Amino acid sequence: PLLSPLCSNNNPYASFGATLARDEEQNLWSTPHDVTHTEADDDRVLYNMIVVRNQLDKDSEEWQKLNYDIYTLRQTRKEVRSRWKHILEDLGFQKEADSLLSVTKLSIISDSQNMGKARDILLKLSEETNIFPTSWELSERYLFVVDRLIALDAADEFFKMASIMYPKRP
Repeated sequence: PLLSPLCSNNNPYASFGATLARDEEQNLWSTPHDVTHTEADDDRVLYNMIVVRNQLDKDSEEWQKLNYDIYTLRQTRKEVRSRWKHILEDLGFQKEADSLLSVTKLSIISDSQNMGKARDILLKLSEETNIFPTSWELSERYLFVVDRLIALDAADEFFKMASIMYPKRP
């Protein structure tokens, strides 16, 4: 039997909606086509939550709880990214903020000599500012961002600005 081109399995648009849904599930950092969703430990945690949730009945209490936890984690990540972007923009990196915050599995540390300093600054940011929520586990992703700030000679200014904008509350 002859099938119209729109109904055939060769139709590139046939699974368009399914692809978008799949992309959204893999889009753990709320960045379109982010391929890093299972590269770091915190990404694997979220990915595993999504896998478990998708195996549950949508009407179940467990599904609703997991769905809420997934939403909460994504919102927290968006909030942290927003804080970093705000500081970068205030430091004069309006046009570069998004690219400075963009980390993929292709990202590299610019200078291995900076790794220790980047870790120290990231730890200092988590201990002495409120840029990360209290329950936040340090993300590898922000190690790359701090490395870029060191390369731009802006890491110390970033820390000072974070201390002012997001002071640690007792």
